[in-house]
Amino acid sequence: MYRKLILTLAASLLPGFIVAQTPDFSLSAAPELQDSGFLHFIMPRFSLKTGIRPALEANNPDAELFWNTESGQPVMQGLDQVFYLRFADRDTAETQKAQRFADWLTSETGLRTIEQFTLDGIQVFTAVQTEIALPPEVVFTGDVARGEDLSFANCARCHEIGTRNLMKGIGSTPSFGLLRGLPDWQERFATFYVRLPHPSITQIEGITEPFDPARPPSIIPLTLTSADLEDILTFVATVEPVDLGAVLQEHQ
Repeated sequence: MYRKLILTLAASLLPGFIVAQTPDFSLSAAPELQDSGFLHFIMPRFSLKTGIRPALEANNPDAELFWNTESGQPVMQGLDQVFYLRFADRDTAETQKAQRFADWLTSETGLRTIEQFTLDGIQVFTAVQTEIALPPEVVFTGDVARGEDLSFANCARCHEIGTRNLMKGIGSTPSFGLLRGLPDWQERFATFYVRLPHPSITQIEGITEPFDPARPPSIIPLTLTSADLEDILTFVATVEPVDLGAVLQEHQ
């Protein structure tokens, strides 16, 4: 028995000796990927990192890596195509391991590995480039001139608004230009009446609650309508933002 064990161990060390292993999941892939040699490049590296062994299988695979299907999970682009990994419609240990393959391909490590594959010294594949969805631009439709007059009439006692009251605001109060430079300036101006100290001195017709008669405002209050607020926002949109050269931060 010991002789047989020694012979088996010795044989396993001989060049070319192959131990058959059962794959963890099966994968079908586009001919372009197989012909390019990409799969032979990427699959051993994935197995080395994760211990999961995929195998190419055309019939009833657990996952398919094909181009231009626009179904499944986009994992890379190259050869003028976007390649998607889609999974068999079954919840098995094999399809779960196929999902691990997708997760690895789209991870930072996987993407670096994808980008290392070259043909004739030229990089073939990159991460999928997606367009960042930008928030819709808000267009204010009020009267700019009227909004400017309202701003100076109601806000200039505290805020520096422009050249008309340059250096005449309260030093600790941000100017309109500085506020305009903040990424959330629209929200700040649209809801200024709920931000301290404005609730105690501002009335927006049809929006804010009336002042408590027992606690009247300490100064002449700001009394505006929704149309006035729209005009002010329309004016503020034209104010040149102050560029401080760094991200502005507010201490709460």
